[in-house]
Amino acid sequence: MAAVGATEREILETFEAARKAADAAGAEEESPEAARCVDALRRLRGAPVTTSALVSTQVGKRLRYLTKHPQSSIKATASDLLGYWKRVVIEEDKKNGTPQNGKSNSTKVRVEKVELMKVERASPRAVVNNNDRDVSVMKYTGGKVEKFSDDELRTQSVKVEKVQKEVSELSSVENPSPDQSGPPRLTSIVKCNDAHRDKFRGILADAFSRVSEETRKDDREEVRNMIDEVEACDPFRVAVVVECAVFQKLGSSNGPNKARYRSLLFNLKAGNNTDFRRRVLLGQVEPERLADLTPSEMASDTRKLQNKKIEEKALFDCERAGAPKATTDQFKCGRCGQRKTTYYQLQTRSADEPMTTFVTCVNCNNHWKFC
Repeated sequence: MAAVGATEREILETFEAARKAADAAGAEEESPEAARCVDALRRLRGAPVTTSALVSTQVGKRLRYLTKHPQSSIKATASDLLGYWKRVVIEEDKKNGTPQNGKSNSTKVRVEKVELMKVERASPRAVVNNNDRDVSVMKYTGGKVEKFSDDELRTQSVKVEKVQKEVSELSSVENPSPDQSGPPRLTSIVKCNDAHRDKFRGILADAFSRVSEETRKDDREEVRNMIDEVEACDPFRVAVVVECAVFQKLGSSNGPNKARYRSLLFNLKAGNNTDFRRRVLLGQVEPERLADLTPSEMASDTRKLQNKKIEEKALFDCERAGAPKATTDQFKCGRCGQRKTTYYQLQTRSADEPMTTFVTCVNCNNHWKFC
């Protein structure tokens, strides 16, 4: 297609407006940006579209990103629009697939077991052209060009020498060849005209931008194997989504929750906490949960292992230092009347005084002591 028509241009402009509004909205509920995005998607829903327009603009592929948006209204509207476009494509395919004059108008081409073809003659080279559903083969032999029609090909002895993959059915509508996969990567953060929020977004973007290099240089092989997944993420887009989710729960970073903002930023920026940054970038930690995480939950894997060892050692030392306990039925609990008790004795007074006995009821955990 040499140039995009008026209808395709309107579709592209409206979709771009919806995408930019969705990026600015983030996870905020009932924001002006979300309302603008929903309005643009509804305009696309009411606009007349054809299969050729959807194929040339590739908006169907790019719309899938908005169907996973954290904003519920944007997600629902985008899903409805995608379903409507699919129905348009299916109905148009049915109309074009009706046989007329003994010939099919279907644009679908079935390709089976095709990779390398060889004509059994002297040094032939076969080229398959598919223009307006007419299939022909041109053979180049010593400067002479011979062209065979579809009927003539049936009489040629063609040998398929090497077959590696098999394509069952190709459709330019259902499986188009996209120019890009998913939404385009942002080159900078999306600002919201709030100095504190924009600063927070910039710090997050800087932290997430370092994850790729940190993953590549990590000593652990299982971490280095995640490099493809890390490089597929957009650090600027993740920074905007995380900031919106945290702002929705904690409010302004200059307000009463300033300490929690500082704790979150400290753990995301820390040079020895690459694991936490990577988990947030990959979506393993949901943005909505970040505001509620404790410092121990935000710690790196190495730090968590060290904390666990410290806790186990402290628990062992505490149990070892405790006074030995014995079980007896000589004491009756004054609370529940049971005689299942444990006790131990300590010299709490001078040496010439009797020891103090500490008793605990096993049934109700009542404690008492006597001398």
